Amino acid sequence: MQLITDWFRRNFSDPQVVFLTFVLVLGFAVVLFMGGMLAPVLASAVIAYLLEGLVVLIEDKGLPRWLASSIVFIGFILMLTVVLFGLLPMLSRQITQLVQQLPNMISKGQTVLMTLPERFPDVVSPVQAQEILDSIRSEIASFGQNVLSLSLSSVVGVLTIVLYLVLMPMLVFFFLKDKDPIVGWISSFLPGDHRLAARVWFEVDKQIANYVRGKFWEIVIVWLASLAVFSFFDLQYAMLLSVLVGLSVVVPYVGATVVTVPVMLVAWFQWGWGPDFLWVSVAYLVIQALDGNLLVPLLFGEVVSLHPVAIIVAILVFGGLWGFWGVFFAIPLATLVNAIIRAWPVHARLT
Repeated sequence: MQLITDWFRRNFSDPQVVFLTFVLVLGFAVVLFMGGMLAPVLASAVIAYLLEGLVVLIEDKGLPRWLASSIVFIGFILMLTVVLFGLLPMLSRQITQLVQQLPNMISKGQTVLMTLPERFPDVVSPVQAQEILDSIRSEIASFGQNVLSLSLSSVVGVLTIVLYLVLMPMLVFFFLKDKDPIVGWISSFLPGDHRLAARVWFEVDKQIANYVRGKFWEIVIVWLASLAVFSFFDLQYAMLLSVLVGLSVVVPYVGATVVTVPVMLVAWFQWGWGPDFLWVSVAYLVIQALDGNLLVPLLFGEVVSLHPVAIIVAILVFGGLWGFWGVFFAIPLATLVNAIIRAWPVHARLT
C-alpha cells in the first residue's frame, strides 16, 4: 500500500499532471457515454479539424478568416454533393445487382464444392463438404434476416441521415469561421501553467493532422488505382470493389487481407480459373504492394512511429469501444497515449 501511495504522490503531486489526467478522463468519458447524442457535434469538429489546414493555407495568401472559411466550406459541400448524388447511387445499384446475383454464385460455389471429395478424397470427405454447405446456407439465412431487419428500421435511419445532413454542414462552417473565439473560450478554463498539456497537444496535433490527412489521400489514391485496374479488366462491380479496397487501408494489416476475399471471389465467379482471373489477381497484389511499400512511406514518413503490435492492439481496443470511428482513429488515439507516456517522465525530470 505504501508503494502505491508513493507512486501516486510522485506522479500526481504536480497540478499540471492532475489537470492533464482530468482532461483525458473527461474527454474519454464524454465520447464513451455521450458519443451517440453528441455524434453530429463530434463528427463536425473532426471534419473542421481536417479542413483547418486548407483554411490556414488560404489565410496565408492574405484573405480574411471568414472568406477563407467560406471558400473551404463551399468546396466541402461540393465534394459532399458529388458523393451523395454521384457515388452513393452507383454503389447502391451495384450492391443491388450483387445481391441479385448471389443465388447464381452460391449455386456455382455449391457445384464446385461438391466436386472436391471426388478430386481430393484424402483432404475433403463428402460429410465435410455437406457440413460446409449447411454452414453456408445458415449464414445466408442469417444475412437475409439482418437485411430484413435493416429494411424495417430504414425509416429511422433515413431521418437520422437527414438530420445529420442539416446539422453537420452548419456546425462545420461555424467551427471553421469561429475557431479563434471557440479556442479562446476553451482556453479561459485552462489553468495558468499548462505546459505539460500544451507539449502533449503540440505533438499529438502534428501527428494526428498529418496522419488523418495522409490517410484520406491514401484512401483516394488506392480507390482510384483499383477502379482503373478493375475497369480495365471489365471486372463486375468495379466501383463497389474499388471503394472497399480504398476503405480497407483504414485498418492496417487486416483490411487488405479481408477485402481480398470479395475481390477474388467476384473475379472467380466471373471468369473461373482463367487468365483474366490471374491478371486481375496480379494487378490487385501489385496495388497492395505499392501501397504498403511506396505510398505509405511517402505519405506518412516518420509520422507514425508505433510498433505493429501497438497498432493492432489499438485497433482492437478502440474499435471495440467506438466501432468504425474507433478503428479509423485507432492510430491517432494510440499516438495520443504514446505522447502522454513519453511526456510524463520528461516532465517529471524537468520538475
